[in-house]
Amino acid sequence: MVQKYQSPVRVYKYPFELVMAAYEKRFPTCPEIPVFLGSEILHESRSEDGAIHVIERSCKLNVDAPRLLKKIAGVEHVFFIQRNTVNWRERTLRIEAHNETFANRVVVRETCSYSVHPENEDWTCFEQSASLDIKSFFGFETVVSPAGDKLDADYIERYLGQLTPLQESCLIRLRQWLQETHKGKIPKDEHILRFLRARDFNIDKAREMLCQSLAWRKQYQVDLILQSWRPPALLQEYYTGGWHYQDKGEDCQPGALYKSQTGWDCWERVLSINEEGQKRCEENTNIFGRPITSWTCLVDLEGLNMRHLWRPGVKALLRIIEVVEDNYPETLGRLLIVRAPRVFPVLWTLVSPFINENTRQKFLIYSGNNYQGSGGLVDYVDKDVIPDFLGGDCMCTVSEGGLVPKSLYQSEDEPENSDHIRLWTETIYHSASVLRGAPHEILVEILEGESVITWDFDILKGDVVFSLFHSKRAPEPSHKEATAPSPCGAGDNVQLIDKSWVLGVDYSRVESPLVCREGESIQGSHVTRWPGFYILQWRMHGPLPCSSSSLPRVDDVLASLQGSSHKCKLIYYYEVLASKDFRGSMSSLESCTSGFSQLSGVTTSSSQSQSSSHLSR
Repeated sequence: MVQKYQSPVRVYKYPFELVMAAYEKRFPTCPEIPVFLGSEILHESRSEDGAIHVIERSCKLNVDAPRLLKKIAGVEHVFFIQRNTVNWRERTLRIEAHNETFANRVVVRETCSYSVHPENEDWTCFEQSASLDIKSFFGFETVVSPAGDKLDADYIERYLGQLTPLQESCLIRLRQWLQETHKGKIPKDEHILRFLRARDFNIDKAREMLCQSLAWRKQYQVDLILQSWRPPALLQEYYTGGWHYQDKGEDCQPGALYKSQTGWDCWERVLSINEEGQKRCEENTNIFGRPITSWTCLVDLEGLNMRHLWRPGVKALLRIIEVVEDNYPETLGRLLIVRAPRVFPVLWTLVSPFINENTRQKFLIYSGNNYQGSGGLVDYVDKDVIPDFLGGDCMCTVSEGGLVPKSLYQSEDEPENSDHIRLWTETIYHSASVLRGAPHEILVEILEGESVITWDFDILKGDVVFSLFHSKRAPEPSHKEATAPSPCGAGDNVQLIDKSWVLGVDYSRVESPLVCREGESIQGSHVTRWPGFYILQWRMHGPLPCSSSSLPRVDDVLASLQGSSHKCKLIYYYEVLASKDFRGSMSSLESCTSGFSQLSGVTTSSSQSQSSSHLSR
């Protein structure tokens, strides 16, 4: 099995010679590249005129992917042979590398090149290609304990399904990252695997998607709602649909049956259906002894007409699709739509562009009676469980529901204040973007001492440094529209501390800087000592950019070569409490007036705190 990778051409806006000076700083080792532990020169030669310089090195690496390899083979590091050929006359560098460790079972080949930009000789281009050939997966699979990494052959076959060695490695790495960054409850392997499959096992994209989903559950207190929500009498009486037997799928068992509904949409119902589906998948996996990861949804559109295609309803449907795809990926095995009326193409035209291509391929649409017979439902569902009203042999016990009486309709002038509307439109969290050289800052005015500033934030993308400052005078925001924080989802960047301000003169630091890594959840508080203005600041973690008046330093170029992101994202919430209202237990963040009391996230204490404050991750 050979997998290949080809990078796009990346352009560094620095001369070739400066990039080479930065590149050479990584040898024999470089603290700025933790994965690179050291190197030793094996062979070196130069041409007679000195224009061509060839160096062959043995490089010692500490990589995450062979974590399983370390466990089963007893190695701590891997070694690569790297051959570098620099041509100063043509201003090029060619790097050829291959693995020395386990070369008889896994062959990794990588080729990189640096060259002068064809249109600007002061810029440098970088290109990379690699291949991975797995000849044998070490033959030690049964050594791995299911109680530890849960990756023995029996565990994989019973709970996860067929996985290639690379897919298995991605699962281990992503789970390890979650264990290191999310100190509370983390998803099960089956759920993590759904996000990896949704992103074709691109671990960076899957991690970002999963991180966004975990933040979404926290923002909207999904777990708390599911614990406390009970279907109202109206929904129980008139909702049509429910769970119905199992289908013919190899890994797709629970079946859901729904009829076209009008009159209302209920977000809690959407959540409960998906959560219930995941529970049923887990139960069926244990019953049948093989992975059951998704379900089939059978939708009967009999009775659908143009008056059902009102704008709020279509908008709600699009939002449902978005939420389900983002937070319950790879749970839909297939969607069978039967008795689609003539108006259905209009609805499909509106909706289909917003559905992921992989999901669209799971839709099967039948108009009229062509769902009966060969090529219809019997190809996917056993006839003895197809409902009788669709031509099957099963007397369906799913609730038939009915039309909601017009007397129960909500009038146009009646305010929409139901919980399920508020759930998806309001949240106590705000979102922000942190750019390189442009931190995000929040101003909190304290009128009297002994107040408590509390905060809770999640890092969705990138690494940031969090600090708290105090000033006796109010700073001015960098743009007028940013004086109030934006609701979560909008994203914003507000800068308050003027560049002319001097730390220690115009403002002072009251909390030590805290480095917060991508995926971490940070909670804390600060007991104020003086009245005035307190500034919560999040800035990008990394070297500060050089001034425009000076030439770039080699260290700055080296940092840019690491491919760090130019934008970080976070969600945050803060509030000010009187000291008498603050209970002081930041492990639960409870107080008699605090919005934090609604949060259900699990945190652990952090030692990085001042005597007047408490932080928890």
